[in-house]
Amino acid sequence: MAGYTHGWGRTVQERKVSNKAFNFDNDKKLTSNGNGKTAGEHPDNRSLADSSFLSELFRKQLNSSKSYLEVQRNDPNNPLYSVKTFEALNINPDLLRGIYGMGFNVPSKIQETALPMLLANPPQNMIAQSQSGTGKTAAFVLAMLSRVDTTKNYVQVVCLSPTYELAIQTGEVAAKMSQYRQDIQLRFAVRGEEVHRDRQLTEHILIGTPGKIMDWGLKLKVFDIKKITVFVLDEADVMIAEQGHQEQCIRIHKQLPKNCQMMFFSATYDKKVMSFAELIVSKPMIIRLKREQETLDNIRQYYVRCANQEEKYAAITNIYGGISIGQAIIFCQTRKTAMWLAQKMSQDGHSVGILSGELSVEQRLNVLDRFRASLEKVLITTNVLSRGIDLEQVTIVVNFDMQVDVEGNADCETYLHRIGRTGRFGKCGIAVNLIDSEKSMQICRDIEKHFGRKISVIDTDNPEEVENIQN
Repeated sequence: MAGYTHGWGRTVQERKVSNKAFNFDNDKKLTSNGNGKTAGEHPDNRSLADSSFLSELFRKQLNSSKSYLEVQRNDPNNPLYSVKTFEALNINPDLLRGIYGMGFNVPSKIQETALPMLLANPPQNMIAQSQSGTGKTAAFVLAMLSRVDTTKNYVQVVCLSPTYELAIQTGEVAAKMSQYRQDIQLRFAVRGEEVHRDRQLTEHILIGTPGKIMDWGLKLKVFDIKKITVFVLDEADVMIAEQGHQEQCIRIHKQLPKNCQMMFFSATYDKKVMSFAELIVSKPMIIRLKREQETLDNIRQYYVRCANQEEKYAAITNIYGGISIGQAIIFCQTRKTAMWLAQKMSQDGHSVGILSGELSVEQRLNVLDRFRASLEKVLITTNVLSRGIDLEQVTIVVNFDMQVDVEGNADCETYLHRIGRTGRFGKCGIAVNLIDSEKSMQICRDIEKHFGRKISVIDTDNPEEVENIQN
């Protein structure tokens, strides 16, 4: 296929969100990504890349955030300042027009802090961490577009994403933001895209997956990595944590010129990933969400002692009947449990959607679109959605099963992502944990200790206690 230009960008941005999950083959026909798996007993844990894609795909527009950011300066001579308007960035007027055309009125917290540094001269390297939905993609895309020198017809910017779908999505944002800059050309380096060995790419920005970028740059040599001025790693925690991606990223990184601007963006970084990022990025400005903001103080956390699965269901029924619920998300550890619960709730007259790992991307999108439109009030899901959904209507999250890591210990990060599906946009939310054993009780205590936040016990057979959790 030919390189993507802004004519393509204007067309693709008009497609419905559900079509973003499909691949273009060489005949430009749409093909599904379904995998046809059946439900099972094993934990339904998807890859970080898959979860990241699902999170981004569900979000139809980026949200502003009131979260406070912590900025660390490795270079004491670097000025630190922020902006409150996009005009203050002194960017190209046509890019500014594209930003407003996307519905951005004022910069989000991550944008107002990161963009002045990303656009400053000399270029500043950055490692940025901010929660999902805060405008990270728009921030690094604007920086990418602003760095292009259109008098030079070769690849100057490379943006790596862990999956085909995320790369396509980033390209859509870039195409829409630069729709009034016809002189900037974009191209995808993803599966289905082929190039001739004897030609040099003339597009300015290359957005793709590590394997394809490495193939084009190191094997076919259709662009010169030594000429790259901006290198972006999207979902950097996935790229660094997953072995295959890490090796490919390192090989590409080694070929980059020393003056290349590095931008690493992600929603989360554990200590090991952050240490590795700081090792390969020279003198980075580090922006990250403050730890106290991660604890989500506006979520009330509770636990209910239950003897078995049936008592868990009874607890859910009592909660659902005792308080006013906009929409609810219930997390289960296995697909089998999720299907059992969905069937039981449906039989009792509840409007329920179910989302698990065996569904194709198209099927998952249909479920999410129905939930977003409030056609279902309850969404029962496994960990495929622990990093997803930003909806004001989600007032309660229920952990039907407590999440553990591969060693059987409390998985505090996943717990945080799960309960973070409620209490969005500064509103109060409720998280309820159903405890059916001493092991799960210990996990609950470990989580309580980890975050330093009280998880209170409630008796769901007592209507007054149930009613009080909302007050």
